Amino acid sequence: MTNGDNSEPASDAHVAQQIRVIRGQRVLLDSDLAALYGVTTKRLNEQVRRNIDRFPADFIFPLTNQDLVSLRSQIATLKTQDLDRSVKR
Repeated sequence: MTNGDNSEPASDAHVAQQIRVIRGQRVLLDSDLAALYGVTTKRLNEQVRRNIDRFPADFIFPLTNQDLVSLRSQIATLKTQDLDRSVKR
């Protein structure tokens, strides 16, 4: 797995920062996974659709409106925590 900015592998810490919790499941969003592989989200989703038989049944699932609200809350909380850390320096 590479960080999309260069050919070096993404660090465990970087990957861990991308993990979100949706419906009690730890997940990576398609956009974050695409960035880790250095491809566009559109391209990642194309390849998943073309090769769906290679992925486990629970590899992907659609988000509900409630999931999106929860996700926005998680992201806002993370950004607030990052901002708090930078202010306290």
